[in-house]
Amino acid sequence: MSQNLFIKCKECGGIIERKKIIQNNYVCSLCGYYGTLDYKKRLAMIIDQDTFEETNVHTKFYDPIEFPGYLEKHERIVSKVGLNEAIVTGKGCIDGQKVMVGVMDTRYMMGSMGVIVGEKVTRLFEDAKIQKTPVIIFIASGGARMQEGVFSLMQMAKTAAAVSSFSESGGLYISVLTNPTTGGVSASFAFLGDIILAEPRALIGFAGKRVIEQTINEKLPFNFQTSEFLFDHGYIDLIVERKRLKETLSNILKIHSEENNKTI
Repeated sequence: MSQNLFIKCKECGGIIERKKIIQNNYVCSLCGYYGTLDYKKRLAMIIDQDTFEETNVHTKFYDPIEFPGYLEKHERIVSKVGLNEAIVTGKGCIDGQKVMVGVMDTRYMMGSMGVIVGEKVTRLFEDAKIQKTPVIIFIASGGARMQEGVFSLMQMAKTAAAVSSFSESGGLYISVLTNPTTGGVSASFAFLGDIILAEPRALIGFAGKRVIEQTINEKLPFNFQTSEFLFDHGYIDLIVERKRLKETLSNILKIHSEENNKTI
């Protein structure tokens, strides 16, 4: 059985033709499991063809506490997948509407946030403020990066301040939570969107479920820290299937643009 022709679902173990998985936006047709997307696949699904232009490309590796093995791990990831950080930022169009966009990629240290991620997110909002364009960030992260210690935690305040400044200027920020959205990222810019969308069945939370259960000495609901649970409790505005995500984002942008024109 060729790996090029078939894919095994990580959730149900089913074997599916690769072309069918691709046609279904990398969602398992057997169990509905949402496969993780790298930044190129995500951009191809959302951003109009040939309109994406990456920003803040040339970033240097930064090791503030000289964590053992950190540089070597970085170099292995760069060599294997060609990523030098956990987020790609840039500008593009959705149905002809200009946006600034950030896409987190779990292939780089589980999408964790270090100093460079914090800087790129901050600059994304600063650029959007100057250009007066909405911001959309697709979140996929394991949280703050332990290899950078307290410096990674400082990015929570830094990115939150950038979002606040952008919001005060009247900018629109749409946060799209995907699997997983956890830790310091969930506790900072991920949940600061004016509109918060999520993909179905995504893991979303701060601390791990078992840690919380041991802390409070209670059993949590089976669907705790899922998109559906958070939506039911008012933390998410809408759960959107992947195949409808571009259309939904486009409609939100159109409404925002129309409201701005009325105000003017």
